[in-house]
Amino acid sequence: MTAATALTTGARKAVLHRMVMPGHICPYGLKARWLLRHKGYEVEDHWLTSREETDAFKAAHDVRTTPQIFIDGQRIGGHDDLRRFFGLKVADPKATTYTPVLTVFAVGMLLALALNWLTAMPLIGIMTIERFIAITMMLLAMLKLQDVERFATMFLNYDLLARRSVPYGRVYPFLELGAGVLMLTGTLEWLSIPVALIIGGIGAASVFKAVYIEKRELKCACVGGASNVPLGFISLTENVMMVAMALWMLTGVAH
Repeated sequence: MTAATALTTGARKAVLHRMVMPGHICPYGLKARWLLRHKGYEVEDHWLTSREETDAFKAAHDVRTTPQIFIDGQRIGGHDDLRRFFGLKVADPKATTYTPVLTVFAVGMLLALALNWLTAMPLIGIMTIERFIAITMMLLAMLKLQDVERFATMFLNYDLLARRSVPYGRVYPFLELGAGVLMLTGTLEWLSIPVALIIGGIGAASVFKAVYIEKRELKCACVGGASNVPLGFISLTENVMMVAMALWMLTGVAH
């Protein structure tokens, strides 16, 4: 919104102080400016162009962070404070959520459908489920492989085999990825089936014991060691899918 438009529409005025330096432009300052304009405010945008200027501003207003927003002469605070001012949700970085793993499942299904489309296979059928499971295994393994050590550390909180043999936690993502690739391509079933049965079976037993028997509240390492996904039913699903896929392939029904 331009200044002229703001005046003609009677938009309220907000003052924004944000860092805009040669090597750094504060992303939260940009988000705050967009949100203010989106809410119909005319934004008086003040740039803090050096560390010295930023420190002086913080000292003058007795604040610890920038950006800082003022509306009608009242200091609102930073970007999160501005969202609260408008009655918008502010995400809690420590809150548990199933969103990461549900996103993986959704993308896995889309990739399976896309692969069926490209190979002229029916979009809905047994092949779709097989490909979905294999692709999802690969996606989950990829997330674990971003930081194997961090994953392995979180894995030790509940996995029964990892507790007996610590190196298993570091190997697990590679086993999951390898089994997923082999299952997707339908090769070396003599290897992929037992691998999926073993890691999926142990994983399912571990989650069931920790959550449903010991009633422990833990975070799942299924999407990597930095996740806030709670250990529970959806975590159990990852392992059950691997076991189900291996048993299906073992029966030979799919071939």
